[in-house]
Formats: sequence, C-alpha cells, structure tokens
Amino acid sequence: MEEIVRFSFRLRPGATAVRALESEWHRCRYLWNEAVRQQKAGRKPTFAKLGKLLTDARSHDAWLREGAQVPQQQVLRTYAQSLKHSFAVKGRGRPKFKTRRETLPSLEYSSRGFSCRGGRLCLAKDIVIPVVWSRELPAEPTSVRVHRDSLGHWYASFVVRREVVAAPAADEGSGIGIDWGVSVTATTTSTEFDLPYLGHRKRCAAELGKAQRKMARRHSGKRGPQSKGYQRARKAAATKQKKAARQARHDARAWAKSVVDNYHLIAVEDFAPKFLAKSTMARKASDAAIGISKRELIECAARAGRKVVLVAPPAYTTMTCSSCFARAKQRLGLAERTFQCRECGFIDCRDGNAARVILVVAERGHTRVDDVSHAHSAFGSNVHAV
Repeated sequence: MEEIVRFSFRLRPGATAVRALESEWHRCRYLWNEAVRQQKAGRKPTFAKLGKLLTDARSHDAWLREGAQVPQQQVLRTYAQSLKHSFAVKGRGRPKFKTRRETLPSLEYSSRGFSCRGGRLCLAKDIVIPVVWSRELPAEPTSVRVHRDSLGHWYASFVVRREVVAAPAADEGSGIGIDWGVSVTATTTSTEFDLPYLGHRKRCAAELGKAQRKMARRHSGKRGPQSKGYQRARKAAATKQKKAARQARHDARAWAKSVVDNYHLIAVEDFAPKFLAKSTMARKASDAAIGISKRELIECAARAGRKVVLVAPPAYTTMTCSSCFARAKQRLGLAERTFQCRECGFIDCRDGNAARVILVVAERGHTRVDDVSHAHSAFGSNVHAV
C-alpha cells in the first residue's frame, strides 16, 4: 500500500536564479488574474478552455514564451480546481486576484518540468538551484512546488509516493479522550499524555518586543516603500515569530506520535479556537497553538489507521459529569478548575472530567454529548468514567 507525502527542503538560489523564479511567478500570476477576469465576465472557464487560451496566448506573446510552459499550465489547473471547490465546499469563496505586493511566489512543476542532478534542483528554462538535502527522498518525486516565505527564504516541496510504514500495534480496546485548553494545551484521560503549555512565544517576547519597537521607530508613516532599516527590523520580528511557530509544530508532532502509537480510539474535542481571539486569553491561546496540535494529531492518526472521533459541537462537555452523565444547571466559570457533580458527588479536575466525557461519547458511537445524555435518560443506562 502506498501513500502520498511531501518533503520540504531549503533552497539556496543565487541572484540570477531568484530573478528567474520571480519572472516565472509574474507570468503565472498574470495568467491567474486573467482566469479570474474570465470568471467575473461570466465565461465559465474550465481547465480545457484555459489551456486553449494559453496556447493561443503563447503563440502571440513573446513575454509568455520566455517562461516555461509547465508552471503556467499548473497554475491554470490549480485555478480550475479552486473554482470547482468554491461551488462544492460550503464557505469557500471564489478565486481572487493575486496582487504583486501581497502574494508570495509559488510555482508548481510536474515531472516533465524538473529534475534533481548533482544535489541541485534543475527547473525548466535552465534554472538551477542548490538544495539543502536534510534527508534522502524515499523515491523519485512526481512533482515539486517552489515557494518563498515571508522572510524571503525559498523552499522546495517534493511530492513522493512511498510504501506505508506500519504503525506500532495498539490494543483494539484502548482509547483516549482529549480536551483542549490554554493553561494545559491538551488534557487527556491519561495524565501521562497531557500536552503542557510550553510558551515558546512567551520566552522570546522580550526579543520580539525589541524588534517591534525598532519597527515603530523606523516606520515613516507615509505611503510608499519603507526604509531598509524598517525592512530589517520587520524581518527580525518575523524571524522570532516563525521560530516559535516551528517549535510549537515540532512539539505537537512529537506529542501526536506518542498518542497515536499507544491508542487505537482517539476521541478529540472538535474545538475551534477562533473565539479565544476575542477574549483576554488571546495572546496565550495563540502561543498554545491549539489548532496546530489538533491538525497534527488528526493527520498522524489517519496515517497510522487509528479511529478518530471528533466530538462536535463540544458544548456541555465541561458541564457534564463523566460518572453519571448528569448536566450542571449553570456553566462553570473559567476560575472554577474543579468539577463537582451535585447528583452523584463525583469530583475531578475540570478538564480531566471533560476529556472522560469526550471518550465516553466516542466509545458509545456518538459525536455529541446530547446523544449520550438522551440515551442515558431514556434507558437508564449506567455510564462510568474510563
């Protein structure tokens, strides 16, 4: 059995290669914007129609012919897929124009548009870029995406097909419930696998604040490009933030792997941390990186073949007793960290009780607390903490 994975590597392009990549991106961005104009004019552009228009445009426009045809076709294919998803996926908007100032370069190459020779990435139109090979690729890549981040660093993301690596066997009856929080990023039914709040951004807050104050001093407040001093200060602040984000992602991956290796059933609170941005805990919630931890856990569990149950909406998980499933009449304040059931007298940590409720809901084949509560009240079944 095979799986499709991505491997990202840092690129070290010279000045000539950077100019060539940016020129390729400007051509692809122009084609994307032309496709958006076609859609806004009501012409219903499909990939087949856009491909014919590209062939005709390249025959008349020397500027387009100077660029490689592969990334130009790929950007139109991506646009067609994005337009299709905008009609099929709820909440997905139509593709928008890509502006020169705000959009970061990103180029897609299929197998006929690139090759790897002598430790270098060779792209169409004789663009050769050294690659920092941090590890070996398990197979020949089928495509590559060359992109630049906000710091000006270039990366190559290779798509590779490889054999699925079997995950360690876990007991079929083993299960774990996970409740997201801020003081403790992930509270589980087994305290051994709790993910504590590590505070990577908090540790670099002083250096980040220093860089941001330097940005404020050097900001001219006028329209137009800022000074080189401002650009250097902005890059220093972005570097600190990106370092903290990488540390949070690394810790989330390590934690997710430890959970997946030991449990077969993983019940996860389908928690959307967006509303925390409006609260006084916005800074700490952003530092906790709940969204990254949740995404890494779900992806790792799906790759290992584990059963993942998303309990959504997560309402009433904090107000429900994991022993008798009686629900409290009033919400618990954030300052109340201990849960006490008035029906059976069960006492437990607030987040630990919520994690057990989530696990019980998943074990009974449901995805909502209300389903288990109604079944309990109707049939009088006994629900015990796990």
